[in-house]
Amino acid sequence: MKKSFNQFTGSAKYIASEELRNAVNVAIALGKPLLIKGEPGTGKTMLAESIAESLNKELIVWNIKSTTKAQDGLYVYDTVQRLYDSQFQDHDVSDIKQYIKLGKLGEAFVSQEQVVLLIDEIDKADLEFPNDLLWELDQMSFYIPETKETITAVHRPIVIITSNAEKELPDAFLRRCIFHYIEFPDVKRMKEIIKVHFDNLDRKLLEQCLETFYWIRNFDNLQKKPSTSELLDWLQALVLGGIHPRKIGEEIPFLGVLLKKNQDLDALLWNVKNPRAAKRSSFYR
Repeated sequence: MKKSFNQFTGSAKYIASEELRNAVNVAIALGKPLLIKGEPGTGKTMLAESIAESLNKELIVWNIKSTTKAQDGLYVYDTVQRLYDSQFQDHDVSDIKQYIKLGKLGEAFVSQEQVVLLIDEIDKADLEFPNDLLWELDQMSFYIPETKETITAVHRPIVIITSNAEKELPDAFLRRCIFHYIEFPDVKRMKEIIKVHFDNLDRKLLEQCLETFYWIRNFDNLQKKPSTSELLDWLQALVLGGIHPRKIGEEIPFLGVLLKKNQDLDALLWNVKNPRAAKRSSFYR
């Protein structure tokens, strides 16, 4: 008998390609984590939000840092609080369970409804972090030795894992995931994304912004290329500033919204002022 499940079709605020929608639905059907890679600003984190909204499920976010350990996602035993309580003798410290706090993965396991669990930027942690999660993600359970209790998932969460590809992930971990790489949007898809965020945007302003934006992204040796989110911020700044489309082509106003490094700003401004700089139209796809 086939197991039925809700299909992810995207949401009003998130434009998902057919390939991405298929990857999400395959991961849900197989009960496997979906590993999403792509450069910063391509909507990896927003994908999990869109899935939760589309399927009407709670979103639990586990933000990974360089110091994060796999244990943090399971549970934390607050030994300091127990020691404090024992000194003041105002709690029954023999009940260790009250000092156990579930982490984000633990919360997803005990939820009475299926949730979407986002493990965001997994490549920020050390190399052992992904491998340390293999058993829990496979078996959907973990053991708490302090209370001799096994936490088993009530419902298998929909697990979305994002990576900026700053580090290579272990092969053993990759084998257990469904993988999808989010390509940077072309002009056609970018217009669809912009339409979600802006109503009645001036056509000339949009065309000039996109031409300039993709011209900038095609510069060699940019340390940080502007992303989709920075383009949306730039459009908002231009609209609020009442900037005429012609001025965008001549001066690139509010350039600091797009570029965040001094070297990139200096190189770009030099090319804008240099009459031998490449024509923007040749970079506009």
